[in-house]
Amino acid sequence: MFDALAERLESAWKSLRGQDKITESNIQEALREVRRALLEADVNFQVVKDFVAEVQQAALGAAVISGVRPDQQFIKIVYDELVRVMGESNVPLAQAEPPPTIVLMAGLQGTGKTTATAKLALHLRKQGRSALMVATDVYRPAAIDQLVTLGHQIDVPVFELGTEVNPVEIARQGIARAREAGFDTVLIDTAGRLQIDPVMMAELAEIKAIAQPHEVLLVVDAMTGQEAANLTRTFHEQIGITGAILTKMDGDTRGGAALSVRQISGQPIKFIGVGEKVEALQPFYPDRMASRILGMGDVLTLVEKAQEAVDIADAEKMQAKILSAQFDFNDFLKQMRLLKNMGSFAGFLKLVPGMPKLSSNQLEEAEVKLKLAESMINSMTAEERRNPELLAASPSRRRRIAQGSGHRETDVSKLVTEFQKMRTMMQQMGQGGFPGMPGMGLPTPFGGPPPQGWRGHPGGSMKKKKKLKKKKGFGDL
Repeated sequence: MFDALAERLESAWKSLRGQDKITESNIQEALREVRRALLEADVNFQVVKDFVAEVQQAALGAAVISGVRPDQQFIKIVYDELVRVMGESNVPLAQAEPPPTIVLMAGLQGTGKTTATAKLALHLRKQGRSALMVATDVYRPAAIDQLVTLGHQIDVPVFELGTEVNPVEIARQGIARAREAGFDTVLIDTAGRLQIDPVMMAELAEIKAIAQPHEVLLVVDAMTGQEAANLTRTFHEQIGITGAILTKMDGDTRGGAALSVRQISGQPIKFIGVGEKVEALQPFYPDRMASRILGMGDVLTLVEKAQEAVDIADAEKMQAKILSAQFDFNDFLKQMRLLKNMGSFAGFLKLVPGMPKLSSNQLEEAEVKLKLAESMINSMTAEERRNPELLAASPSRRRRIAQGSGHRETDVSKLVTEFQKMRTMMQQMGQGGFPGMPGMGLPTPFGGPPPQGWRGHPGGSMKKKKKLKKKKGFGDL
């Protein structure tokens, strides 16, 4: 998400490095790069035009700040404008008094509307709210079955009357059932079409009239780029929506939809879908998204993900183990599974501020090494997992694990050696005595071969060593 946009924007900052201040002449190249980057990201042309004009006006009118370089000042101006264009602040889901809050889910076929309905239901359940999903898509084959299956998966009930009943009547009875049963939120999954047509809009208008929803959320596929903004505007003009959910934001999307929807349609993005899993829905925060676009990471989202996945008592036990060098292979497996629960490895790294950019090849290599390590650990006995020293002292044990996991004995030996180094380093880190992050053979800064010029590397000079030591890694956070 936004990788290409972030890389292109970096060219804009570079053009201002070495300048004393921002001037009308030296800012032109930077503005051209920003314009090109946004257009390539499929941002709506009018939005790009207005965006660049606002950035130019703010940059030329900005006071020179002592100690702040022009490129840094320009980044801040672009950041502020990104936040403004995307809506400035998070707009939470409505909560009606008295309940239930009625949410109408709309959108074209293929945007992930039914899945988004289930994701939103799970999000509400995590907040302590009770939701009832109502299946009114009687046209798409297996749409109702899909919602029922997702409902079982997330433990949220689904109201459905089959495919022979009018969708307007299903919505009416579903809302009545929710009031009787005391649900505080009703999510109505409506039918979509491959394109906007009068029949779909008429049915949506009827359902809206009978349901009187507090929210009408349009589910939009972020892969459609600037067309997503035009779609949102059309739905808003004909039906009246209160917000949008952007799906497939984890895919090979150029990000234009996130920058266009709010500005063109006038309606806020309320949530984004960042994966296929039902848990992969996040509230949309313009400031956090701007930080990601500019490669600054997203600490708050990282913390929220960790809070959902981490048990505080387990974390305290793990800390004690690390400090006493008792961290074992069972603990390592736990940490790997925790990382999986928080999303993809690549997605996790992008949230970490100051993290050097890793190529897709490096990320794939890291994923492969994690899986390789997991398969070897799964071939160990319970005693070997608890006591890694047994493996260090016994070649026969390492051979058995290699055979059991389908890997070479040298792979197992390397795993054990690197694990012991990592355990020692983690203890030193916990006591404030080591500046780096250990790594199990993952790409730097998670371990693996050090870069040219690193301490102890044959190609490194003292000058390079000092320079690299200043570079922030995971352990400096």
